Amino acid sequence: MHFDTSTRQRWMRVLAHSQPAALAARMNALGLTPDYDTIRAPEIGLVQIQARMGGTGERFFAGDATLTRAAIRLNSGTLGYSYVLGRDKTHAERCAVIDALLQEHPHFQTLMETLIAPLEADRAARLAARQAEVNTSRVDFFTLVRGDNA
Repeated sequence: MHFDTSTRQRWMRVLAHSQPAALAARMNALGLTPDYDTIRAPEIGLVQIQARMGGTGERFFAGDATLTRAAIRLNSGTLGYSYVLGRDKTHAERCAVIDALLQEHPHFQTLMETLIAPLEADRAARLAARQAEVNTSRVDFFTLVRGDNA
């Protein structure tokens, strides 16, 4: 089954940002235990983070981040990949399995509705809660113009 790039990017983003325990619980609830071969066992490494000032300036090196990657092949031949921040090898392998399953027609619609959409909603709720927490401590700064500086 062929997907446009944005569809696959969406589910890969959701999987990469998912909470490991939540993803495992949802997989267990769905009874997902496909047979697969490991192509690339989960590996932990570093990636360099680059940034731009204001989003448009010259790139600069902002630091390193720990990344775990994995690749699997389902018995049907479909390949699944994952890259997740952190050092959780089980989570990376689980994400690769779901990536492969989502590429197969019989699983796509069910997994998008019962796994990807709820995980996406969970992340949106976490981000909204974090934003609300930050907003409670927001300080608005302003500058007073003195009359003698005019």
